[in-house]
Amino acid sequence: MEKRTIDPWKWGENTNSAQAVEVTNVTGTLYCSGQVALDANGVPSNADMRSQLIQTIANLEQLINEAGYEAKNIVRLNIYTTSVQELFTTCMDVYVPFLQKHGIKQASTLIEVKGLFATLTVELEATVVK
Repeated sequence: MEKRTIDPWKWGENTNSAQAVEVTNVTGTLYCSGQVALDANGVPSNADMRSQLIQTIANLEQLINEAGYEAKNIVRLNIYTTSVQELFTTCMDVYVPFLQKHGIKQASTLIEVKGLFATLTVELEATVVK
């Protein structure tokens, strides 16, 4: 698999993502459903957004690993949240290190929604290749 990111504008360096990702010579593609802060029994978290994001990332990493893929090969990562402002003020110290840990440079869309399932406040939807 070969991956190339395209980011024609200088400001793109500050977005923790790329404007586009081209992938060639792919041997598999994993389309992940949105991952949220559910425990192993399927019980949704009622913790704060930061704590939920930590669990959501752990769930996403587990899903990707168990499918035989690697988080470093995430090419699209969409974020759904009930508050973009809260995400940026309380969660970037969790989200950015996750991207850096795996060397992820992905196409991404951030969407604020009225609500998510139960008490959830953040959801990550990924596409991973190998």
